[in-house]
Amino acid sequence: MNTPNDKIINTLNDLVATARDGRKGYETAAGAVDNPRVKSELERLAQQRATFASELESKAQQLGGSTSNTTTVEAVAMEAAGAVHRGWINLKSAVGGNDSKAILSECENGDEAALKAYNNALQEPSLPMDVKNIIQKQQQEIQAAKQTITSLKQGIM
Repeated sequence: MNTPNDKIINTLNDLVATARDGRKGYETAAGAVDNPRVKSELERLAQQRATFASELESKAQQLGGSTSNTTTVEAVAMEAAGAVHRGWINLKSAVGGNDSKAILSECENGDEAALKAYNNALQEPSLPMDVKNIIQKQQQEIQAAKQTITSLKQGIM
């Protein structure tokens, strides 16, 4: 049974997964760097992504959807390949090498993948203005985060 909100809810669910991956990625990265300034910034970005996921989940629930236990074939496929597509897959190897520049590069990759997901979401013509506004605001914050990560990376010798 399809409701008019199904496409919107699916779009929100995809972004929730993106935000959750970002949170996990930033938490992993923060745990692997020694520089206190970099660690603090990565922890802040992990919290930012947790807030994003919460905002998106809340909006999906208002529209009658759920962001947990999605069992569609698409959701299962997204979960299986999610970290790859959302840019966080190589973080573990960068963390293993304990190379701050490599870790920050993987954070940039994760943010780049997130920006693509947000751009795709904004292409959904059925998005109501309030949902579009949330997505655009988060997209701008991800862009700013990516710039911050790039600056941090350039500051590491």
